[in-house]
Amino acid sequence: MSTPLIQAGLAPHQMLSRLDSFIEKIAAFSGHIKFDFLPYQMDHIALRINDVQLAQSAREAWGEYGQEISAAQINGRPIVVFEFFQPIQTKEWRIECLELPFPAQGKVYPTQDWEHVEFVVPSDAQTAEAYLNDLFKRFPEFAKCWPELEAKSIKTKLSSPKGEGERLANPTVAFKWQGVTIKLHPHPLKRVIESES
Repeated sequence: MSTPLIQAGLAPHQMLSRLDSFIEKIAAFSGHIKFDFLPYQMDHIALRINDVQLAQSAREAWGEYGQEISAAQINGRPIVVFEFFQPIQTKEWRIECLELPFPAQGKVYPTQDWEHVEFVVPSDAQTAEAYLNDLFKRFPEFAKCWPELEAKSIKTKLSSPKGEGERLANPTVAFKWQGVTIKLHPHPLKRVIESES
């Protein structure tokens, strides 16, 4: 395994040793947005790396833990997805996939570490705005707290990222707070990848 990867604390065994504490931050964060994620699938987890060589080393290292099922070009850089050979158990969730985005040109993240998790909250919405409205209808407490999020220093973002050839719309509602991000989307990542032509 790459020594620079270990020195950066980004080797898989190092990342996995910090997973439970990261998920504890996610659980604390969920209280601020009035969303109970326990009934929902934690679809995948993502890490951030600022250096292309380190990202390539991480790609090779995570190959021992899962099969690479996608390397789609999104926003001009590859986003590699691994399906774990055995889902990773953390707290109440079993995580099936890892998302490894290669660094975007000119963008540097404050820390290289776990960065976000994505939950599947099913919906037929085709756009991020329609998805958000669907969430408002289904979760009144969440709808009530939405206008207050900015005052709590919680950033929100609506997006509809799409890889080349993907046919299935998977709009995203994201929340960022103290370096941790939670994303919601209507379809599992594996299903989106399977929709690629």
